[in-house]
Amino acid sequence: MLIPDSVKERIDYYCGKLKGHEKLAKLYRNCYPNTLETTVKDLGDGSLFVLTGDIPAMWLRDSTAQVTHYIPLADDEEVKSILRGVIKTQMKCILKDPYANAFNETGNSHGHIHDIPKNDPWVWERKYEIDSLCYPLRLIYLYWNKTGDSSIFEETDFKTVCRTIVSLWRTEQRHFEQSPYRFTRIGCPWQDTLHNNGMGMPVSYTGMTWSGFRPSDDACVFGYLIPSNMFSVVALGYIIEIFSKYYADETDFISDCESLREEIENGIKIYGTYDHPVYGKIYACETDGMGNRRLFDDANVPSLISAPYLGYCNKDDEMYRRTRAFILSEDNPYYYKGKFAHGVGSPHTPEGYIWHIALSMQGLTSDDPEEIREILNMLESTDADTGFMHEGFNADDPYKFTREWFAWSNSLFAEFAEYAVDNNYI
Repeated sequence: MLIPDSVKERIDYYCGKLKGHEKLAKLYRNCYPNTLETTVKDLGDGSLFVLTGDIPAMWLRDSTAQVTHYIPLADDEEVKSILRGVIKTQMKCILKDPYANAFNETGNSHGHIHDIPKNDPWVWERKYEIDSLCYPLRLIYLYWNKTGDSSIFEETDFKTVCRTIVSLWRTEQRHFEQSPYRFTRIGCPWQDTLHNNGMGMPVSYTGMTWSGFRPSDDACVFGYLIPSNMFSVVALGYIIEIFSKYYADETDFISDCESLREEIENGIKIYGTYDHPVYGKIYACETDGMGNRRLFDDANVPSLISAPYLGYCNKDDEMYRRTRAFILSEDNPYYYKGKFAHGVGSPHTPEGYIWHIALSMQGLTSDDPEEIREILNMLESTDADTGFMHEGFNADDPYKFTREWFAWSNSLFAEFAEYAVDNNYI
């Protein structure tokens, strides 16, 4: 894809601000346009297909995160067209199968064709994740909020998409009683499938909505994933705001969204917290509503540490600060320290591997100049001289890493670099 002039100008501007930080400037110059240079395909009907990078499929989550850093340029007609194209494809995908997380460019039956039940030909993978529905709502909201362009709602059948999402989240409040969703993958690692006949481990009603998988695409141990439920609270707020402005006569639906939002929020407060003997009351990452919970944070987003970034709470919220202190400690089983870096990793990657996404998100949710500069130094020194960000890297040897081409990680780094410049942290 041809790079819009506004994108080139923005790169030059921030590289100028990074004068004296040549490695950071090089990383930014490479990472900022990476999505447009390598992952976007025009489908010829005004919609765009966005590869996640080294996997030839479009994730609803990744495709949003890959272009979010272009939102500040949405007043430019070329960038505006790109964002609209991504939104149009996302809305079509949700209406094809709201339980799917990743889609093919055409109905070519590529991807995980042996999963049970069999995928639709348009579906690459059908791992149900709450955030797969939250992210497209975030993109369309940020686009509208920046441009004021409400035509996108009618052009994408936004009302039907919202009703589909809310209905699914209602159903998944009572997963075992009402859900049609099942997922089984044969001959795979334990975390790549749902156990208990494809339904996951038992849960009780909490008011929260159930998720089969985390944003890492790993299966949840306990089906109420707190970070993703936080994200759904924010996403429901987007729906309520837009409907109240443009579809105010839809009073029953708006009221249902408000009730669902309150039920999920109450579920988080009642079932999604834990009185930790060291840190005080913090958020758990997963729970089943029956007294079982997991205390950790994953490297992907939504994560507990990303809550302020996604708009769930403020950075200075006391519960968030206590939770953050736990996450950035070795009490978090996926927090790693090595010769070159320290930060959050994931059960999705080998032990001792820290994620660039997690470091960028830690920086984006910090107001501490020293912490931010330290994170920038870690990012700068762990690219393995590739000039790009990766998925996970070995904290003792960054030349050992996963996913050489991971556009989301590049985009989030670029966003963090801009945040650091804009706030005079470097």
